Amino acid sequence: MRKVCVVVTARPSYSRIRTALLALRDRQDVELQLVVAASALLDRFGNVVKVIKEDGLEIADKVYMVLEGENLVTSAKTTGLGLMELSTVFDNLKPDVVVTIADRYETIATAIAAAYMNIPLAHIQGGEITGSIDEKVRHAITKLADFHLVATKKAAERVIRMGEDPGTVFVTGCPSIDIAAQIMQAPAMNFNPFEKYGGVGTQFDLEKGYLVVMQHPVTTEMKEARHHVTETLLAIQDVGMPTFWFWPNVDAGSEDTSKGIRAFRELNDSRNIHFFKNMHPEDFLRLLYNSKGIVGNSSVAIRECSYLGVPAVNIGSREGGRERGKNVLDVSYDRAEISAAIRQHLNNTRPENDMLYGNGQAGIQIAELLATLPLKFQKRLTY
Repeated sequence: MRKVCVVVTARPSYSRIRTALLALRDRQDVELQLVVAASALLDRFGNVVKVIKEDGLEIADKVYMVLEGENLVTSAKTTGLGLMELSTVFDNLKPDVVVTIADRYETIATAIAAAYMNIPLAHIQGGEITGSIDEKVRHAITKLADFHLVATKKAAERVIRMGEDPGTVFVTGCPSIDIAAQIMQAPAMNFNPFEKYGGVGTQFDLEKGYLVVMQHPVTTEMKEARHHVTETLLAIQDVGMPTFWFWPNVDAGSEDTSKGIRAFRELNDSRNIHFFKNMHPEDFLRLLYNSKGIVGNSSVAIRECSYLGVPAVNIGSREGGRERGKNVLDVSYDRAEISAAIRQHLNNTRPENDMLYGNGQAGIQIAELLATLPLKFQKRLTY
């Protein structure tokens, strides 16, 4: 039986791999070893352990590795600590293949540990272009990885142009689209977000329409994080529509983003905004589908919302270069631009669904590949 070790290091990473995890769990020829680490274990960043347990998945090990501070130094040190701790975990679990997801700084610790321990490494979502440090991390992981399970044809082409063997590159789509596809079968709101998740802020009538905001700090622009989030807050205040706002991730600058939100709540009228830490993936996507649009700089606006046909206002450079559908309007960190883009979406018809990032079968495809691919560690460059 093949041991497949999947390392989840952040709140969005679980949504990105969830359907593949469920498919792996249900296979008779695989022993799934799920390792939860970094900010995925921290309550203030939306602890996903509860969601994982609700999904019936067992956690093989936990790795506490995030240093306080949310700055460049703690990000680098967290990566180093993760490398040390994950090496021990892999030595104990002795997996046949390790799976790492996307582009976060904690993720590269997984890749380095597996590579130096001669464990074949599969990388989910390589070959994409974005802004900030994430792109460097993603491409570095590509060179460390032995198998590449990418979301789009263009991503596959980039991985191959980086010198990777075409025989190790597979276009599977993004597993998070699988959840979106399930939501499309029954998209109506079937839960009360205030009752189920609590949160902070005024409760409002969802039937009158609402927005969703997810805005994270940009590592290479971390000194501007508070200004960036304040511009968005002022734009949301200007538009005046009820809004669900989700707390930022653990990246360098998140402390300033959080301070900006808290200061705004104290000094301004924010009665149209309700704040949450996290939601179950199905609930979150259902909330998005029934919204008037998403605002911020999260990749969910580019990926899942393109499939769901949800209008998106993408702010700044964080998602720069990522393939996007017609649902996205790009703006700078300027309250007037953000407000104008939101109103433009509100006045337009809803965008058509776009299957750029997959057709809803990624999890099954990824599980099949991880269970059956002939495993190898030594790579041969093709350039």
